[in-house]
Amino acid sequence: MNQHQKKAPAELKIGQTFPLTIKRLGINGEGVGYFKKKVVFVPGALPGEEVVAEATNVQPKFSEARVKKIRKPSEHRVTPPCPVYDQCGGCQLQHLAYTQQLREKRDIVIQSLERHTRFNAEEMNIKETIGMDNPWNYRNKSQFQVGRSQSGSIIAGLYGLDSHKIVPIKECIVQHPATNKTTGIVRRILEKHNVSVYNERTKKGDVRTIVTRVGFETGEVQVVLVTAKETLPNKDEIVKAIQNRLPEVKSIIQNINGARTSVIFGDKTKALAGSHAIQEVLGDVSFELSARAFFQLNPEQTVKLYDEVKKAAQLTGTEKVVDAYCGVGTIGMWVSSGAKEIRGMDVIKESIDDAKKNAKKHGIKNAAYVTGTAEHWLPKWTKEGFRPDVVIVDPPRTGCDRTFLDTIKKVKPKRFVYVSCNPSTLAKDLQALSKDYRVEYIQPVDMFPQTAHVEAVAKLVLKSSH
Repeated sequence: MNQHQKKAPAELKIGQTFPLTIKRLGINGEGVGYFKKKVVFVPGALPGEEVVAEATNVQPKFSEARVKKIRKPSEHRVTPPCPVYDQCGGCQLQHLAYTQQLREKRDIVIQSLERHTRFNAEEMNIKETIGMDNPWNYRNKSQFQVGRSQSGSIIAGLYGLDSHKIVPIKECIVQHPATNKTTGIVRRILEKHNVSVYNERTKKGDVRTIVTRVGFETGEVQVVLVTAKETLPNKDEIVKAIQNRLPEVKSIIQNINGARTSVIFGDKTKALAGSHAIQEVLGDVSFELSARAFFQLNPEQTVKLYDEVKKAAQLTGTEKVVDAYCGVGTIGMWVSSGAKEIRGMDVIKESIDDAKKNAKKHGIKNAAYVTGTAEHWLPKWTKEGFRPDVVIVDPPRTGCDRTFLDTIKKVKPKRFVYVSCNPSTLAKDLQALSKDYRVEYIQPVDMFPQTAHVEAVAKLVLKSSH
């Protein structure tokens, strides 16, 4: 029987409909069920639902399907408030009640640990997800592509799911109202001055993207026009119109990106009017945000996230702290008052320049920043007699570099605080450290309500050598 099953499993065919019970949410927010023991991913379906699914993609190890009909809806299903929710793809979970989104995000962290570690996830202390009181209008930056509608008017929005068609978005309800207002007015100004919009197919046209960023605390707004060439016809009139209609815009920037790429920014940036940066404040710390500087997209939750880092670091005033992958120095500055000395490193030189500037501006005397990798600097510092008590790391989605984790095992800081934006790489990295460190707890934080993303702060403690 087994041999027969191996030879000819009942394969799904594209277009075939079949009943499916959804067991859980996948890492991208899709419903996950099993048909004949094979995993099926169904966007828009929720745990506990019984659906009729239609196969859209059949692979040897998994299939994808769409919902044809919901036979038994989840009690947590809600109507998505956004009119283009199903076309845009920017949010994956607007159809799920917010309190349940928080529970499912904790579950996504647990699933990652079960898949990539040999820990017993049940025994691990995975706390309830920290959410928002108002999980809307939280993003401080929007990047909308520009294009033309069939009637010829300029539209601004996002590329639709798996397509190169722009979905026009007049008001994105996860964006701060100031970014929506600014993008709308800039779009109309470009239209009035007959600006040509970049066409992906023909590679002709001027403006590609309108990027808008707002300082939540300061109300200052920055507009970046990403253009395909250095020239921007009617540039002076456009700048004047933006200044007249949007006095809150303190920085108007042009970024030139002529490459055939989906990356938003090119390497060249020039200020058209106002200052090169806008100001933002988090807690007691203020920051300069230049056009290409990385900054957390949800200021309200960033404060909660950084406070969790502070809690996990347990600083008493005597510790030497390393802020690895430090960016513009945000986390190190947040915890600096409790540390004896802070050292940060990052491979991006501009970030280190900003980190030094930020520390100086706030009179933080116990922080030093260098350009380069942690795996280069940590062994060097250790040789020179600087042994960190606490290492804090906030790596990109790909997780920590292997050589960095090996360095941590050699340097052996007492505490290791890991800020993660990707539960899968977090789990793999925790497994890699598990011989030397025990995970005291993991605290999920919801930085992007209505989406499938989940951040987490993990506190690791060095196992005693006896």
